[in-house]
Amino acid sequence: MKIKHIAIIMDGNGRWARKRGLPRIEGHRKGVKRVNEIIEAAIDQRLKAVTFYTFSMENWLRPRTEINALMRLLKNFIKSEMNRLHKKNVVFRAVGDIARLPAGVQKLLKEFEDLTANNTGLIVSSALSYGSRTEIVSAVKKIVEKGVPVKDVNEKLIVSCLYTAGIPDPDLIIRTSGEKRLSNFLLWQAAYSEFYFTDIYWPDFGRDEFISAIGEYKKRERRFGALSSKN
Repeated sequence: MKIKHIAIIMDGNGRWARKRGLPRIEGHRKGVKRVNEIIEAAIDQRLKAVTFYTFSMENWLRPRTEINALMRLLKNFIKSEMNRLHKKNVVFRAVGDIARLPAGVQKLLKEFEDLTANNTGLIVSSALSYGSRTEIVSAVKKIVEKGVPVKDVNEKLIVSCLYTAGIPDPDLIIRTSGEKRLSNFLLWQAAYSEFYFTDIYWPDFGRDEFISAIGEYKKRERRFGALSSKN
């Protein structure tokens, strides 16, 4: 079964660190390294897109010291990997309420997007300051501001106003750390997604686990509401 887009809820960094008696930020630092490994695996698997749930709207409720540390990690990642990923023909997208992020982070995200805009390879999306309900509200506001007549409002129009416009819906959503919920992630886009939950914390989720998840997905039959081919 062909797979184009995998979205990942990278959960368990803090618990990974706590089990080892390390500061939470060390779990996040280890988690960032896993992102590159998964991007490489996604390229090898010839996926069209991979989306990482990097920083949710709810994450703004965390202690300011942790938020600042996460923003530094994000900036360092972009600075160190931007040119390398560009050479790999990756297209980078930042999706979410980006205006809420620190100005320095916004600047780097824009540079990364602009640098890779004309590439034709894997679309790597980072969901930042992202909440799916906020995304849907934002889409509705755009439609209202355009003065679109009620009769012209349809799914295609709404999709074009989402943060993820131009990116195919995820075929598979992976969540690490044992939690089994979407946590306000891609609620519209996940309408027909398959789900893969694992107890492995994100810092330990590597290439082998990623390939295993794809293998599990390929065993499933996606019917989209229709009858099974076996019936």
